[in-house]
Amino acid sequence: MLPAHDAHTGAPEHRGKLPLILVVLAVVLGFLLQWPTLLTLLMFPVLVVMYVRLARHEERDASAEFGDAYRRYAEVTPGWLPRFGVPGRGMRSDGRPA
Repeated sequence: MLPAHDAHTGAPEHRGKLPLILVVLAVVLGFLLQWPTLLTLLMFPVLVVMYVRLARHEERDASAEFGDAYRRYAEVTPGWLPRFGVPGRGMRSDGRPA
């Protein structure tokens, strides 16, 4: 277990800052494609907007709580689309932030 005030930047967070939110949005898109009903069609944009707002809120909170350490992490870590196996631009050869 991590200490209460330590930012977790290990896998999968070293490939993208918001892996869980991205997975939830993929599941919601899957529901829309699998069961295209009026309810899923209406709820899809609502859920996307809500999760984007949640992501922005979480980033502000993390920046406020962890300060410069989080800002350095955010500079080299993609937000929505994960980076796989592309070292460079502040990344080590294993894909983690330098």
